Amino acid sequence: MSGLQAHVVVDRPRFRVDVAIDAAAGETVAIMGPSGAGKSTLLDALAGLVPLNGGEVVVAGRTVERAAEPRVHTPPMHRGVVLLGQDPRLFPHLSARENVAFGPRAGGTPAAQARADADAWIDRVGLGGLESRMPRELSGGEQQRVAIARALAASPRVVLLDEPLVALDPVTASEIRGMLREQLAGVTTVAVTHDAGDAVALAERLFVIEAGAVVQSGPVRQVFGAPASAFVASVADMNRMPGVAARGGWTDAAGRVLTSADAAPAVGDGVALAAVFRPGDVRIVDGAGPNAWPADVVRVEPTLAGVRVHTSAGAVDVAEAGARWSPGDAVWLRVDPSRVRFVPLG
Repeated sequence: MSGLQAHVVVDRPRFRVDVAIDAAAGETVAIMGPSGAGKSTLLDALAGLVPLNGGEVVVAGRTVERAAEPRVHTPPMHRGVVLLGQDPRLFPHLSARENVAFGPRAGGTPAAQARADADAWIDRVGLGGLESRMPRELSGGEQQRVAIARALAASPRVVLLDEPLVALDPVTASEIRGMLREQLAGVTTVAVTHDAGDAVALAERLFVIEAGAVVQSGPVRQVFGAPASAFVASVADMNRMPGVAARGGWTDAAGRVLTSADAAPAVGDGVALAAVFRPGDVRIVDGAGPNAWPADVVRVEPTLAGVRVHTSAGAVDVAEAGARWSPGDAVWLRVDPSRVRFVPLG
């Protein structure tokens, strides 16, 4: 057994995290969920910063914590796990080189070797020539690169990422995302993110956590393509309308009826299904017709390509700058059957 296997149970006041996750050796898995879902609590428990109320954590085949046996608790520094968050937390009195060399030196590596290895890591993260800079002399993006080098120089068995790119500008975040993808190859990684792009770029599988529990998991694109909750649909930029199977198509309590060009799930009438489709595939039309339904405009949001019209029954992307609709307007929406998918409701 290798990689990471964990069942984390942590009790909080009026809240319980009960999550089972796994990552094969060298695999990156992503964790997503709304604010307050328990993502950071999960990472803190994996790192040994929060005690378990139930379950266990197994790293590279070794049980490093088991709630049923209090004596089984390996401190963070000895379980081979490093946690990298939004704040690089570099030692302000140490140079970039000494920050990166700190972990290996603490582990017994001779100072000269640790510093030479640190220089190599600093070069690998794209900061060659800045080894002697102090943290205050580095930009936010450069500090995060040093923090990544420091984490990897410690030869961890598992790397935990808690949204390390969220505080960076889009260009810097994109550059570091690419660097992370290269440097984390072959390293077992659990990455918490709020960005679908991070999940697609970095991870093979995705776990979605809501209210302290896993509500969906699987290959990243598969999860985004069949969102099991309103949160996942929002992250994947999809409309998701709950309903039931009806005569090879779909209907809901409001009487809306949709069909799909895709093969419908082999289920009987009345089985819970969600109709999913992208806002860019919806059209505002003049009136009733096949695959069309009425809705009320809730708000109109400017976008780079035009406007997004949010309605009581789905969002619509309109490629024009001027908004012709206002909150309260009654509209008809239509989506082509070739753009609709039906997915089971969990």
